[in-house]
Amino acid sequence: MKKDPAPGKLYDEAYFRKWYRDPQKRLVRRAEVARKAAMAVGVAEHVLGRRVASVLDVGCGEGAWFPLLRALRPKLRYLGLDTSDYAVRRFGRSRNVRQGSWGQLSELRFDDPFDLVVCSDALHYMRTSEVVLGLEVLPELVAGVAYLDFLSADDDLETGIEGDLVGFKMRRAAWYRRKFRETGLVECGLGFWAASDLALRLTAVERAPGPK
Repeated sequence: MKKDPAPGKLYDEAYFRKWYRDPQKRLVRRAEVARKAAMAVGVAEHVLGRRVASVLDVGCGEGAWFPLLRALRPKLRYLGLDTSDYAVRRFGRSRNVRQGSWGQLSELRFDDPFDLVVCSDALHYMRTSEVVLGLEVLPELVAGVAYLDFLSADDDLETGIEGDLVGFKMRRAAWYRRKFRETGLVECGLGFWAASDLALRLTAVERAPGPK
């Protein structure tokens, strides 16, 4: 897990070396991220009915998704946003990682919406106000689907989850779903939310059940 700043946390080179590369403590593994990236591309292309051409990765860290996505779609346009000065300095040019956060999405300017918007392992570290702020503009950025991958208070953090729990916000999955639905995005399952107009193409089984 990773990414948006919590008080006292510093997302520097040492942080990423510990959680991403240290063989004793590393919990973010390339094979796992590669499976997520392939799944995200597949779902987005199913919903769009064409190949994914653009990806916005919010809370991207070192831009680990970049080489994996480019391996799948070499011409894909990728933009990563992260608050880490180290990540921007180290991977800004090679992986197009820029300074920015989920809560700043409304302040940033984008030429066009993105086929796929990714926010993986970051929302559970953010203040509630920041989560809500980003959601206010998320539908404007999603041309296809958003992949919002995170933990909630409903997950077994004591025995089922390992990793960086410093700054973890104990919010229920139902709270997230309610807030996401309020944006107009349509839940597809496995953390995917489709643009409302494209969701009309999905079958009832492909769409997640709404609140009762």
